[in-house]
Amino acid sequence: MSRSATAETTTLLMCLMAVAAVSLGGAEARKQQGKGTLGFYELRRGEFSMVVTNWGATILSVRLPDKTGHIDDVVLGYKNIGAYVDQEIIKLTGYDGCLCVCVKNDTTYFGALVGRVANRIAGGRFTIKNRPYHTYKNDGNNTLHGGHRGFNQVFWSVRERVTGEFPYITFSYRSYDGEQGFPGALDVLVTYKIDGDYSYSVTMYARPVDKPTPVNLAQHSYWNLRGHGRGTILDHSVQIFASAVTPVGAHLIPTGAVTPVAGTPFDFRTPAAPGAHIAEVEGGYDINYVLDGAEVDGQGVRKVAVVSEATSGRVMELWADQPGVQFYTGNFLKGDEGKGGAVYVKHGGLCLETQDYPDAVHNAKFPTEIYRKGQVYKHYMLYKFSLAPNK
Repeated sequence: MSRSATAETTTLLMCLMAVAAVSLGGAEARKQQGKGTLGFYELRRGEFSMVVTNWGATILSVRLPDKTGHIDDVVLGYKNIGAYVDQEIIKLTGYDGCLCVCVKNDTTYFGALVGRVANRIAGGRFTIKNRPYHTYKNDGNNTLHGGHRGFNQVFWSVRERVTGEFPYITFSYRSYDGEQGFPGALDVLVTYKIDGDYSYSVTMYARPVDKPTPVNLAQHSYWNLRGHGRGTILDHSVQIFASAVTPVGAHLIPTGAVTPVAGTPFDFRTPAAPGAHIAEVEGGYDINYVLDGAEVDGQGVRKVAVVSEATSGRVMELWADQPGVQFYTGNFLKGDEGKGGAVYVKHGGLCLETQDYPDAVHNAKFPTEIYRKGQVYKHYMLYKFSLAPNK
């Protein structure tokens, strides 16, 4: 382990000790969102490691070597444990060396598990069996990533933690009936597991307890394979195995159409740099791709994308079992202060969020995201890292 990695891990453990006994208070209406103790958990296999927290089931760091053996953290994250988790719950100050900050009404969602419904719900409303539901509007007139206190803004419980050759941790959360306006209680699990020398998986399950409800979970890490805080991702190489997108209209709401990417700036079927055509895309890339490709395991898993970065030599493959992936190029980053004094400029990270199609509750032609009692939602992602061969 490098000296910087040792120092960062030491700081992380000091932060954990400082907050280990902190628990939620909060208003009566929020009790079902869970009293909890803030914890940080490292998963490690050799030089490859990641740190997660039960606040928002969030990935705080992913560290691996480049082609020279130098170890970097390749996901973006906040500066410290933060000024506050929630103004109405508890305020924590003075831990500037820590790896994350949990901020009320966060709009970047660094590394978080987002839900109950990732992406946007137009108008913050939908119907099930002719019954209307109204969800919290936190993106203009729309609901984004589950509302202003979605799954990224709650404590999750540690269901299981296993160390050893292939370490993993499972977080659980019960979302209560009416949380952010969604119907029915929902039991949710997410497992982060190191599966190999340089690979990890994310496995998400959700089960409605009593009422039909929409479910669409997503993992919202931002990647910069050069190392977090080291410029933009506009010169990364990106390949997305998709021949169509779901185009959006006003306020990034899908129109309901599915259109080919051929001949457009959205065509990443062969490797290309996002910066090559981003000027032709209003606001930058932030759109759902309709994934191609045959399943490889009979369970819907297929290759989603390959990202590489020439200076470091790092390559990341993403595999998943969802029908779509949101490609986002950090368009709303604006000099955010990150870990270790890093500053995240516009386009300082990219997201590949596998998912159901956005706003599916309003588009009958999209795959359904309504689940009923007795049905189980499953979402599997696998990240594989390697080094590009020397040329």
